[in-house]
Amino acid sequence: MKVIIIEDEIPAAEKLERLLKEIQPETEIVGKAGSVKKAVELFQNSQDFDVVFMDIQLTDGKSFEIFNQVEINKPIIFLTAFDQFAIDAFKVNGVDYLLKPLTYDALEASLQKLERFRGQFESGGSDMAQLSEMLAKISGSGASYKTRFMVKVGEHIRSIQTSDTALFYADGRTAYLITNNKDKYVVDYKLESLEEILDPKEFLRVNRTFIININAIKDVLIYSNSRLRITPIVDLDKEIIVSREKVSTFKDWYGGE
Repeated sequence: MKVIIIEDEIPAAEKLERLLKEIQPETEIVGKAGSVKKAVELFQNSQDFDVVFMDIQLTDGKSFEIFNQVEINKPIIFLTAFDQFAIDAFKVNGVDYLLKPLTYDALEASLQKLERFRGQFESGGSDMAQLSEMLAKISGSGASYKTRFMVKVGEHIRSIQTSDTALFYADGRTAYLITNNKDKYVVDYKLESLEEILDPKEFLRVNRTFIININAIKDVLIYSNSRLRITPIVDLDKEIIVSREKVSTFKDWYGGE
């Protein structure tokens, strides 16, 4: 089985590759990409593969944008943190999904389903057109994004408006929300999940650790090796450095349309 992996998180891509080869040792990874741009280039240069594993959120946008530029007549299994109501749409179109974090059993079941439905994609065209339309509806301008977060303070529960949030950051396995008033709360989400439920016009994941609100940026400085350093409006004992692979995306996002 020849596989293409479209995933911007290196650890997630490595885990997927490892599990695939445990389940089907003959698996051959014939291509990898972590952005819409690189994925489009990959598919333009080759259609010699059997299945694509594709993350929804990539470094430069949602993966549905790929289908606006290239035609893919092969099965796609999505890696996602979307809620169940969105997942149902994938089921209707005969495309499987894997919720993060990925598990051996879920991947094995997905590969078994792939074998049952492989024939639907060999004729090409119509299924991908439906998929592209469905993805656009989920990820486009009509998408709804999270407007409030419930947090715990001792024995109390508070509701924090997303618009009052300056940034999110991860420390180990724990993610934190920092408000514009410098309050700090633990949130029950991973950064990968937050990327998909926050409005991408307002929030951007600038590296593995930080998601920043565009309205919470006080200053941006040119940093070493063509990277950027963000100074937020809240005091923070950590540096926020835009990773090299996100610099171009950040400039487009920060500069606006």
